[in-house]
Amino acid sequence: MENDAATLYCPNENCQAPNPLTHNFCQRCSTPLPKRFLWAVTDGMSLGEKGDILDDRYLVINKSILLDTKPGFLPQTPDPEKLQAIRPYLRLISYRLHIPQVYGVLPIFDGQQEQEILLLEKSPIKITDIAALSEVDLCSEFTSAWRDATSMRQLNWLWQIAHLWQPLVSEGVGSSLLNSHLLRVEGSLVRLLEFPSQDAALPNLSELGEFWQQLLPGAKPAIAEFVGEICRCLIDQEIKAPEQLIRVLDKGLAELGQTQSPKITIATKSDTGPSRQRNEDACYPQSGSIISKPPHTSALTIVCDGIGGHEGGNVASNLAIETIQHQVQELTKVPHDHIDPILLLEDLQRAAAVANDKISQRNDSESRQGRQRMGTTLVMALPVGHEIYIAHVGDSRAYWITPYGCYQVTLDDDVASREVRLGYAIYRDAVQQGASGSLVQALGMSPSSSLHPSAERFILDEDCIFLLCSDGLSDFDRVEQYWDTEILPLLQAKTDIASITDRLIEIANTVNGHDNVTVALVHYQVQYSEPETKLAEVSPELFNIPTVRNSLSQTLQVKPESFSYNQKTQVMPDTAPSKRSQVPLQLVILSVLVLLGGFFGYLLRQGGFLKGKVPDSPTITSTNPPVTVTPPPPVASDRPEIIQAKSEISFSTTTSPPKAVLVPAGSILRIEQPGIEQTNPKSWIYLRVCSLGAEEGTLSTNPSNPLSTPIAKKPLAKHGDVVRMQLANFNSLQNTSISTPTPEGINQCLASNTAVTSGEKPSIESNPTLVPENRVPPSR
Repeated sequence: MENDAATLYCPNENCQAPNPLTHNFCQRCSTPLPKRFLWAVTDGMSLGEKGDILDDRYLVINKSILLDTKPGFLPQTPDPEKLQAIRPYLRLISYRLHIPQVYGVLPIFDGQQEQEILLLEKSPIKITDIAALSEVDLCSEFTSAWRDATSMRQLNWLWQIAHLWQPLVSEGVGSSLLNSHLLRVEGSLVRLLEFPSQDAALPNLSELGEFWQQLLPGAKPAIAEFVGEICRCLIDQEIKAPEQLIRVLDKGLAELGQTQSPKITIATKSDTGPSRQRNEDACYPQSGSIISKPPHTSALTIVCDGIGGHEGGNVASNLAIETIQHQVQELTKVPHDHIDPILLLEDLQRAAAVANDKISQRNDSESRQGRQRMGTTLVMALPVGHEIYIAHVGDSRAYWITPYGCYQVTLDDDVASREVRLGYAIYRDAVQQGASGSLVQALGMSPSSSLHPSAERFILDEDCIFLLCSDGLSDFDRVEQYWDTEILPLLQAKTDIASITDRLIEIANTVNGHDNVTVALVHYQVQYSEPETKLAEVSPELFNIPTVRNSLSQTLQVKPESFSYNQKTQVMPDTAPSKRSQVPLQLVILSVLVLLGGFFGYLLRQGGFLKGKVPDSPTITSTNPPVTVTPPPPVASDRPEIIQAKSEISFSTTTSPPKAVLVPAGSILRIEQPGIEQTNPKSWIYLRVCSLGAEEGTLSTNPSNPLSTPIAKKPLAKHGDVVRMQLANFNSLQNTSISTPTPEGINQCLASNTAVTSGEKPSIESNPTLVPENRVPPSR
């Protein structure tokens, strides 16, 4: 048993040699040995003693912490029928910086029947000394670590919880943010251990205020009154939406940020690689640069990976960098303490949209079609004060390296990631399917109306490094394998930034070697001292969400109403797959079409859902660059965005097969594709149920409404459901059965829809799958 516990098998299928647990590389073939520590969701069940081996591969480390000793073998995964129980993990994959992801299941026989224990990876597990298994344990609980944190970090933790609130509540797991045992911290990051059973009743912001109120005795003097006032506003419901809470915390962080003295060092390097004739990657600052400067808009860093082959990819990547760099230069005219964070994120997305349209117009002007059409991926970082902003399209990545770990902060715009976001498969299953690494969007392939860049920001309160790279380095998990030996020493002052960029290029060329490679390192160093004065009091004016624009917005040639900020990948509506076993990756996704960033709809053929067919638009192979499918331009509509039912109304669900449901009188619904006017009366209009009116027992039939049906015949819709109705029927209701809600109802609906309208990537039907030339799908 002891020998087995010390054995870690090489993941190289041609080797599989046993190695001591303390080795980082296989002693026979030098393959990196991943150490995957997993959290087992046991609900109190005992898995065995320390040192036991479960299922011939999982080593019991400590309580529910396991080590996979055979990381080269795929774990057993849940049956498709059981995915419903783990869907919150899947649909919230965009928040994996804070949320563990499903690794697989562990079959356990308890003497009567076999059970499946859920195994989670990227959990908040602290590894002090891997040689001593007793030094592997959970990260500290949020409430116990609170007292020892600085003012900046305390507010930073609250800020992260505020950002997680609406997405988790929308998936029925918001109570985990109120659970001291589940809420952990790893350095500056808030991490969740697991999700509890889905909430029977959704928690509200008043409960969050009560939970935070317990922290006041340990709050630092500079922020104690400020946090206390926030708690009071939450409990008294003066703060009614997470956006208001975030805005208040942003104000406090901005004041504290003035006590930080940061320094930025940027290094870039790009290389053709051993197997390519030309370099289609590009970066800004130009390759070979090493620049030190304060964190402001002049510290912009960009990496692009061109698509389109000879005289295509390199043109697109350089055109993107030239355009974005020019657009962002306008921000240097604005002092960073006058920049609104939310609007800056919009500005970065608009800059990406401008670059997208320039490349697309270049394609059109040169009559590029099919394999001649060019495009590029994009990842960029912009440090501003105490924050860093990351924007992203495609599969070039950004990683955040701290003394505690390496975290991938971007999510690839590929088919596998989209499959997980929709809740149809765990990631390790999705990447095994054909075309899983194919891109679903890139700059230049279609107009910006169908482009949805991700954009997010991070509060920085300690020394850290952001790595931007093309997939020439990130493929096959090379960053995860080498970050601690090659990048972490920079934070420990054991090496210099130029040596690291050289070493990363060398690793990409020798260990991968299939592609061009570009890396950019942003080293953020900070000196912080506790403020001597207290934060300013919470102003009610902060509860208003701003509508003014930063100066950059005025210079971009994109209409403000045509683009909206999406901080994270959208949490998709609850729709079931149709005949999924026959076409595992594409069948159901084909019915999803995202329009106008922040709002989404479903593209359906006349008369019903797509069933058993792939779209007419082609899927592009690895030797054939993408073909653009341009959706028809939207036509302005006078239809209201949010409505209230004056009497009960019958809708259809978006499940397959669809079912009839009722929404009672007084219910508030939000149209999911505002501003889009269909001309076909048989087309469908989609609405999300924000709140329900009368209870089931009080419903009655409205004889004057032909779409109203007795409650006994149809079930009641639920809060958060997406329902549909043919356009002609919906239009007939507008004068009889629907009205405009009160301002309070509108605000409630806007708040409840924040997370679920935050930026899904376009479906294959609106933007066909893209596979750059010779691009290698990711290996997991």
